Amino acid sequence: MSTLPESIRNAWNDRNGPVVVGTVDENGLPNLIYATCVGTFGDDRLVVADNYFNKTRHNAALGGQGSILFMDKAGKAYQLKGRLEYHTSGEVYDSMKRWNPEKHPGHAALALRVEAAFSGAQPIPLA
Repeated sequence: MSTLPESIRNAWNDRNGPVVVGTVDENGLPNLIYATCVGTFGDDRLVVADNYFNKTRHNAALGGQGSILFMDKAGKAYQLKGRLEYHTSGEVYDSMKRWNPEKHPGHAALALRVEAAFSGAQPIPLA
């Protein structure tokens, strides 16, 4: 298990605007969405609430790889890549339900278990 370094956690907490979530389908076709209902779980996962997913839900159920791209308030970009997990119950789901706004359904929690991190083209070592 990789741990997100403090620099990425600080940037995540200081992010600006929505994040971009990338998934791929069984044929390798990419899908990108903007997401605003996001959080973390543990030291190695970024979580996106499934409020209105369609293709993203389908792709996440395949359990493949995904990515999250975000910018901090200083304009520095971060891209995190790893294995997708789709939780409809359990600890990750319960955590998401605590921070997801009540006006949204929160059908599930899409977690990205981070395996690689970059700022621009520069790799960021994970602990």
